[in-house]
Amino acid sequence: MPDFLLEIGCEEIPARMIADASRELQKRVGDLLVRERLQPQAATAGFGTPRRLAVLALQIAAAQPDITEQITGPSVNIAFKEGVPTPAARAFAKKADVEVAQLHRITTNRGEYLAARVTKKGRTAGEILAQVLPKEINSIYWPKNMYWRTPSERFVRPIRWLLAMLDDQVVPLQFDGVRAGNTSRGHRILEPKAVSVPRASGYVNALRQAYVLNADERLQQIRKALDVATRAIAGARWREDKVLLDTVVNLTEWPAVVLGSFDPEFLELPEEVLVTVMRDHQKYFAVVDASGKLLPHFLAVLNTDGDPRGTIRHGHERVLRARFNDARFFWNTDQKHPLRERALWLKHVTFQKDLGNYYEKTQRVQRLCSWLSAAIKQSGREIRPGIIHKAAFLAKTDLTTELVKEFTELQGIVGGLYARVQVLDHDLPASTQQAIADAIYDHYKPESMEDSVPRSIEGAVLSVGDKADSIVGMFALGLQPTGSKDPFALRRQANGIVKTIAEHTLPINLNQLFADAREAYQGSPAEKRFASDFDFAALREFFRERLEFYLRDVLGFKYDVVKAVLAAGSDDIVDTIARADALRDVLHMPEFQAIAAASKRMRNILKQADEKGFRKTDSFEYLSEAAEEEKMLAAYLEQHAPQIESHRQQKKYRDALLMLSSVREPVDRFFDKVMVMVEDESVRANRLALLQRLLKEFSTIADFSEITEGEESPK
Repeated sequence: MPDFLLEIGCEEIPARMIADASRELQKRVGDLLVRERLQPQAATAGFGTPRRLAVLALQIAAAQPDITEQITGPSVNIAFKEGVPTPAARAFAKKADVEVAQLHRITTNRGEYLAARVTKKGRTAGEILAQVLPKEINSIYWPKNMYWRTPSERFVRPIRWLLAMLDDQVVPLQFDGVRAGNTSRGHRILEPKAVSVPRASGYVNALRQAYVLNADERLQQIRKALDVATRAIAGARWREDKVLLDTVVNLTEWPAVVLGSFDPEFLELPEEVLVTVMRDHQKYFAVVDASGKLLPHFLAVLNTDGDPRGTIRHGHERVLRARFNDARFFWNTDQKHPLRERALWLKHVTFQKDLGNYYEKTQRVQRLCSWLSAAIKQSGREIRPGIIHKAAFLAKTDLTTELVKEFTELQGIVGGLYARVQVLDHDLPASTQQAIADAIYDHYKPESMEDSVPRSIEGAVLSVGDKADSIVGMFALGLQPTGSKDPFALRRQANGIVKTIAEHTLPINLNQLFADAREAYQGSPAEKRFASDFDFAALREFFRERLEFYLRDVLGFKYDVVKAVLAAGSDDIVDTIARADALRDVLHMPEFQAIAAASKRMRNILKQADEKGFRKTDSFEYLSEAAEEEKMLAAYLEQHAPQIESHRQQKKYRDALLMLSSVREPVDRFFDKVMVMVEDESVRANRLALLQRLLKEFSTIADFSEITEGEESPK
């Protein structure tokens, strides 16, 4: 069984796109092999560098297996007249490539028909791959792509070569005018000539000899080189940075590392500024001492075998010095106009063309945060509304600074740094100014589920208010995310709200948050542009999906637990998490598996009653016709429901669930002995009312009908 290799060689692919594209190509080829019956299951290896995407599939079939199948033709009545084959029979035989005498009869539910057994010859792997692969290459998703010769065939960068082989044989595919062969290319500098690949299985070794490593080897080589270079400085270490590591892995094919230095006087600038310049703009690793303090050194990853003369190092040092000088100039220039003065400048900075400018957004966020602060304070939490109000007023002013214009990644951070060193109010205590600065610094957090939330409750409220204003405004304009498109990063902001509320345990009701954010737009020019049919239903569903993601993917709750607690309400994030915790703690008990089954049964009975239009009484009555089991179940509810509700009101959900577990015995007896859907209307209505109340008691904490009884929860 041959090995199959495909390599797409091109101009340098942006580093941020390589990993996703490599995985997609690997999946597409694997799915193709399974779909075309060339491999029983996808077993492929991906390979990606700046100049190539490749996939290797081991031991695929040389050809599809032949398939014998039965095809059905015309009915016997049509196929034969007085025992003589009609044109219909002869046409069917010709289609099946057999003689009429070889046709046989089959009986179906529609009568007797002619049939034929035909063998479909399997196609060779080379034939299939040559035909289908160009379409798969063309279908790879890129944030941006381009075309050259054929408008219908697109790729992220100009394709320079194709390599496609089954063992040692070339697969004759063609894409955008480039024909596949058996040669690749080595490192652009160290081995620029063509590299012959004798067999598909020898691809990795052939490239390694041409100074091209796979991603895992590049990562290992970079880590080792960073460690070696850092040892030149006593007590130093390089700052771990997974995102930057992934980036430099995809910027290189044969990596090496050089240690550079910069003037210690630049350390007077805030560390955040220096690290952003090095990391985001130059792709350098920061060097720190044992305590984590920044040192005047950096590590640059090269795409070559070294820098013996120091020429490359000097070039990097010269570039970094210029960037640091720019940052220092911007820092000093910005101090001439304090943040307080810049607040009015926000009138000239557009937030969104239909939602107005950032000054208007600032005023809305201030109002919204005031309402949130009042609600949190009313719940008994300690909070300083004045700090939030001041921080909200200054939060966006750094958008007018030269430093943020040059280094946009620092928005929010620069505002917090400036708020620390500038005079905000002459009589403002230092601790209060620091709290304001911290809230400004953190208000864009968290920018991902891996990012930390704001450090203080004041920063958390400002973060939630700022994001809620943006999300509600965009939804009101009809600009909600659709499919994979989310140009305003609303999903990320909603994830941030969920994570912040959860980790700070903020007593914020989402419905009230939406209503308050919408009210902040009242009477504004932006409101006139809102969609006439806007309501909060889509917004609630949007946040419900974000909360479901957080519960499952971040907190690790099982699918059925998440579904159950969300069905009982999702407006209070902290409360939803508490209910999920309690349910997870007790779900292993057999009583709750029985309750889950009973809940499904009750829900089905009540649904059936609604569909048939059967009425229910307002409450259960002890009728003379009532069975002893239903009276016992009703008595149980009357005795225990108040205590269960008391536990629920106090958010003692585990205690409430444990008490609820004792209902299993009367419920089992009820369903064993009592028929609900009886002919007697009054008895039936009374029993339906009992089930309705029981289901309501079951569902205040979680909808047990969502629990999968003794089954593995779907992922």
